[in-house]
Amino acid sequence: MTIASTFRLSLFGAAISASLGLIGCSNSTDTATTNENAAADTDKPAKTLAITQIVEHPSLDEMRRGIIDELADNGYVEGQNLTVNFQSAQGNTATAGQIAKQFAGDNPDAIVAISTPSAQSIVASTKTVPVIYTAISDPVAAKLINENDVPIQSNVTGLSSELPIEPQLDNIQKIVPNAKTIGYVYSPGEVNSVVVLNQLKQAAPARGLKILDVTANRPTDVAMATRSLSGRADVIYTSLDNNVVSAFEAMAGAANELDIPVIASDEFSVRRGATAALGVNDYDFGRTTGKMVYRVLNGEAVNTIKPEVMNTLTLYASPKHAAEQGVSLSADLLKNAINIDEKAQNANK
Repeated sequence: MTIASTFRLSLFGAAISASLGLIGCSNSTDTATTNENAAADTDKPAKTLAITQIVEHPSLDEMRRGIIDELADNGYVEGQNLTVNFQSAQGNTATAGQIAKQFAGDNPDAIVAISTPSAQSIVASTKTVPVIYTAISDPVAAKLINENDVPIQSNVTGLSSELPIEPQLDNIQKIVPNAKTIGYVYSPGEVNSVVVLNQLKQAAPARGLKILDVTANRPTDVAMATRSLSGRADVIYTSLDNNVVSAFEAMAGAANELDIPVIASDEFSVRRGATAALGVNDYDFGRTTGKMVYRVLNGEAVNTIKPEVMNTLTLYASPKHAAEQGVSLSADLLKNAINIDEKAQNANK
């Protein structure tokens, strides 16, 4: 990692540790652009955009919606002057490879790859079509960029969310102060999940914590892997492992049975059963990615667009889910969080 990268992450970590109260506003339910009401800029030529993601789940879907909305706001409206070909690999890496080859052959104006496995497949399949990756935890480990933040291919750029592990551990220890063992359910085939595991194992001992990792190679394995932590873990942490997120209700249900709180790193996991999460806003992440895609569709060379990191973290919490998992959330923590329960109540009014 470069000195610049280290400095960037250090500043980020310090800012998050100093104040979890910097809450980002979610646009996911009330301020999103309605594409049907958007008017295309008739001066803009028609473009084709291919989008792929490893699996369909709320977090990745919300990012995709943000991308489409951002493009519509800038004059590229799906169904008018923008043709979008979206394909999901349904959690299968072999299918991700087939989609990548098809997209490369179709030669669209740009390809958006949402998630690490999809991005790796796309980048391996084309050196000419502009590729914008997103929803990547560690683009260096995924071999999308090098340690100097330079893409490994001239047709690649994108947006990542490098979440420093220390604020995550701070959050876990605030919610479960007496925790000694953190259970981590993950897929060993996902580079992003392995990176997080290694970060946890490196940082945990200094805090008197132990990491107990269990594998879930398929979404159907998630519930069993979670139950295997019974009597062995005080809290469960998960960080956008696509297998886990695809079956998150199964994880939350098992955790409820065991009275083990689940801490995540995205808003939708809290909506679906987690006690709390510290992470980026998925819709905003998509909007930021969409700005990069717009630049490419608008004629800017992809090799002039530098990869970016989205650093704004938001704390989400659910007192209801916390109670179901055997913990209570302090007034101080809730003061600095978006309360998902209140948000849901307000949405239903």
